[in-house]
Amino acid sequence: MLDQKKFRTYREQTMGEGSINVIAPLLDIDESSGASEVLLQQEPVPWGVLARLAAWEAGNLWRISWASILTTLFSFTLSLVTQMFVGHLGELELAGASITNIGIQGLAYGVMIGMASAVQTVCGQAYGARRYAAMGIVCQRALVLQLATAIPIAFLYWYAGPFLRLIGQEADVAAAGQLYARGLMPQLLAFTLFSPMQRFLQAQNIVNPVAYITLAVLIFHTLASWLGVFVLGFGLLGAALILSFSWWVLVVLTWGYIVWSPACKETWTGLSLLAFRGLWGYAKLAFASAVMLALEIWYVQGFVLLTGFLPNSEIALDSLSICINYWNWDFNIMLGLSYAASIRVGNELGASHPKVARFSVIVVVVVSIAFSFLATLTVLILRYPLSTLYTSSATVIEAVISLMPLMAISIFLNGIQPILSGVAIGSGWQATVAYVNVGAYYLIGLPIGCVLGYKTSLGAAGIWWGLIIGVAVQTIALVILTARTNWDKEVEKAMQRLQQTAVVPVNDVIA
Repeated sequence: MLDQKKFRTYREQTMGEGSINVIAPLLDIDESSGASEVLLQQEPVPWGVLARLAAWEAGNLWRISWASILTTLFSFTLSLVTQMFVGHLGELELAGASITNIGIQGLAYGVMIGMASAVQTVCGQAYGARRYAAMGIVCQRALVLQLATAIPIAFLYWYAGPFLRLIGQEADVAAAGQLYARGLMPQLLAFTLFSPMQRFLQAQNIVNPVAYITLAVLIFHTLASWLGVFVLGFGLLGAALILSFSWWVLVVLTWGYIVWSPACKETWTGLSLLAFRGLWGYAKLAFASAVMLALEIWYVQGFVLLTGFLPNSEIALDSLSICINYWNWDFNIMLGLSYAASIRVGNELGASHPKVARFSVIVVVVVSIAFSFLATLTVLILRYPLSTLYTSSATVIEAVISLMPLMAISIFLNGIQPILSGVAIGSGWQATVAYVNVGAYYLIGLPIGCVLGYKTSLGAAGIWWGLIIGVAVQTIALVILTARTNWDKEVEKAMQRLQQTAVVPVNDVIA
């Protein structure tokens, strides 16, 4: 707990000066957010104090987000590297792998990433409340629940061929996709385990080691893929199995860090049967999280699939896929910042610092909008060079350039929407946001995209306009939800959530 005598001394020295320079000698590092809570209670808060607090908060966000961004990009690149090597096997193999990544992996990733976000909520708030040993129990509970969920999803991988035929793919492409999907079944289980472990570490601000581990695995995977595809000629199935093996290397290294690193000695106290107690209370939050994020991921994947049914679909699909690739890079960067926002908000709510939580939201939104503005300008200025990186076809390049203004709008929205989703995860609003996503994406954006794409001459641009409108509606709803939030009540809800979802062992440390 924060020493109240220190607080009084600190308050006396800073209220008149409007400075926070004395924060270091008076407070421990983990108490600095408590000092910020006191400063933000001033009416009004001096501009000098606000500026210094904003710099402190931006430093926190950067410390967490840079490694989270790299981890997200590196793990995303694992599949991209495999797809690049598969592309050298032939057009049929590339088509099968590509449609599997969109139609099969996209579905599975949406569920698993969504369920794992519940770990961010509960463990982030538990870490702020210093209920450290409960975090390990929550992580184990997530591993049990996600493995149970992965089993039925594995059937979709095994029978990928009929599913791909159902969504309109040709028989030879579906057959190649099924072969590739079956090779990815071990990768599904690895991803199922890695997602909760990554968020367990992120919740306690351990982000750098995960980034280093992921980078090492990416280098290993690139070399292994080159050896397997080009030297040993393993083919499509071999490329998928190499990707699966690389993901298991990532899981083993991450698990080893959790179990043996001194950094986790308070949060990981060993395997426990407590993971099976209170499973339903946690499951409700996990499934709400899965619905929330899965609906977002499937929304984009669904629009790509819809493009395949347009007249002259090859050009439309090629151009949209190229744009979506760039959009995915930007989205993964913002997803890393979203993780940082989730961690900061969750930590501060758990620590009973409502004003700091609100201030964190403001800072992260401003930072993300500034970054997205620069990214938007970059896309518009470099629209032609970016269009030529993936293709030499003049027709496709022209189609890509025509879509670049729409991609610029999407990138700008990426500066707000994923960040507010991260705030929602840190605050535990998953169920509410799931309803928002259903309305914004599937009742508004999807129908509009279908009408504009199929009933007008806009084609792929019309489908993308539907995507943009859905995201814009969801963003407006999240802005209103966040702006109207009573953060004092959110602290109370966080405490109730910890009581319901975090079974506390007798040796837990509660400040």
